[in-house]
Amino acid sequence: MEEGLRERKKRETRQRISDIATGLFLVRGFDNVTVAEVARAADVSVNTVFNYFRTKEDLFLDRDEESMDVLARVVRERRPGETAVEAVRRDFLTALDSGDWRYGVNEGTDVFVKRIRESPALQARAEMMNRQREGRLADALADETGADPDDMTPSLVAAQICAAVNALTRHFAMRRLAGEEGAAIVADLRTHAARAFDLLERGIGDYCTRSEPRAVSLPPAGERTTPAPR
Repeated sequence: MEEGLRERKKRETRQRISDIATGLFLVRGFDNVTVAEVARAADVSVNTVFNYFRTKEDLFLDRDEESMDVLARVVRERRPGETAVEAVRRDFLTALDSGDWRYGVNEGTDVFVKRIRESPALQARAEMMNRQREGRLADALADETGADPDDMTPSLVAAQICAAVNALTRHFAMRRLAGEEGAAIVADLRTHAARAFDLLERGIGDYCTRSEPRAVSLPPAGERTTPAPR
């Protein structure tokens, strides 16, 4: 019983530090706030902050484990008869409708993305998280299909799913940064998401086939001119 209380207090302390840090970062910018300032605002020592968070970036991206694992989890928990793409489609649209944070299609995403774009350290961390998310999804696909270690299919599928999700998330964030209302973006994004997941489900196929080159009309032989010598 005492152990449970201790763990609960630790979780509460961690969450309080994270909430205070996030508020400071969003208002002032990630690079303009020090860990010491976070500690003072949370009324704890700097050592206490680092006991809960390994790096300053962890304070801002405190849900990184959940974010990196979301696609792999969705695939592992998909419904009977449901494909990986169908499961991700369903979960993405559910998050879109509910305004959940897990795909970055929620209110506040614009400020969050703005702070990441301002900080090289956060940009590097976000890129690492994207690679981890893709790798975890590939591992889940390989496990679920029993793929041979030399089979690249899970990695190829994971790369395409992640690219589609990232494109949709980026579209939402850029329109919010431009000042558009979230409700209008969500309505459009449902259409874009349907197209994106349709492409994934059916395969890219003959999309962007080069058309036959058009014949170039030349003037009759007698009308052709020869450039004058220089």
